Amino acid sequence: MILSSIAVETSCHRRGLIGQRTSLMKRKFFTVVSGIALSSFVLSSCDTPTGAGAGYGAAAGAIIGGAATGNVRAASIGAAAGAAAGALIGHSIQEDRARVYGPVPPGGWPLARYTNTPGVFRSPYTGRRYDLSGVPPGGLTRDIDTGQLFRRPYGGY
Repeated sequence: MILSSIAVETSCHRRGLIGQRTSLMKRKFFTVVSGIALSSFVLSSCDTPTGAGAGYGAAAGAIIGGAATGNVRAASIGAAAGAAAGALIGHSIQEDRARVYGPVPPGGWPLARYTNTPGVFRSPYTGRRYDLSGVPPGGLTRDIDTGQLFRRPYGGY
């Protein structure tokens, strides 16, 4: 009688350790997947849609692969597949933009110059003032006088 109660306690005790071990593995797995996703978002600061698409695709693939199976290998396979798909989609977006705007100049699109008025910038071609408050930083605008494109600066106001 005494031996059976000891065996039951030991069995319950072992189950508790297994449950703790599984919980620890889940935390480590979540940390690894989160790290992969965060690094993908940090590294996706490329100017090209191909690079940005690859980064976002890798993050989504890592999250989906990890959530579906619960292991790191599947998360890395998902990240690789997502990066490839994202790069293909980004490349097609980049080609569509090239058809609309033409090829990107060798040094990139020139940046507008700042003025003392927030949201208002000067064209690098003619100096004409443009209200670019509705244009996101890095967005393209066409100079009315020359027909050439320029980019809103990233910093400042």
